[in-house]
Amino acid sequence: MFDKVFLTGCDEKTEWMLEWWVTEYSKNNDIPIIFADFGISDQARKYVEKTFSKVIDLTPHKDVGWFLKPEAMIAASKLSKKVCWIDTDCHILDDISDIFTYTEFNKLCMAEDVPWSARRGSKWHNSGVVAFEGCPTILKNWKSGVEEHAYVGDQEVLHIIMRSDPLTRHIHIIDLPNEYNWLRLQIVDDDGHIPKNVKIIHWTGYKGKIFIKEMIKNG
Repeated sequence: MFDKVFLTGCDEKTEWMLEWWVTEYSKNNDIPIIFADFGISDQARKYVEKTFSKVIDLTPHKDVGWFLKPEAMIAASKLSKKVCWIDTDCHILDDISDIFTYTEFNKLCMAEDVPWSARRGSKWHNSGVVAFEGCPTILKNWKSGVEEHAYVGDQEVLHIIMRSDPLTRHIHIIDLPNEYNWLRLQIVDDDGHIPKNVKIIHWTGYKGKIFIKEMIKNG
């Protein structure tokens, strides 16, 4: 049993970001990382087995790998007291070991999705970075919700669960400081400005992936 771990995962469609993600993480961090295999290639699997502290094997989803995220978190909770999931399109810029100081038992610790909250008129949390301790009850509900709402993303499913009752979000989610999940649209909305204290930039969407490809290309 680990004391604390970071967790990430992907399938064959997005495995191209994996080595970049690990390289950027390793510049300032050394906490063990668990990898959730959502259906990667044999070549990527060889890299994963020699790079990560533990590999969780999950049955590939027929459409998109990210629907397996809540299931991966549940599996990781059996391996570590504290876990922090980070998407592979997140650029880790600094030491993020203190992220675990923000967790509370039976809650998901997530940053508000500021652009979505502004655009949709209600509070949203972004699922790109999720820290927790133990196995919060909401994880099981999230996993079930993903299976029921296969037409939307995992973040949308969590929001659907949260909006059923005004108290639900307060009961199950605690805010993570924004600098641990600074979104691409925040940069766009602020004319390209990135605050100096930002620890993780989340390069969301198609345009974000283009930016990551450019970073990989330019070394």
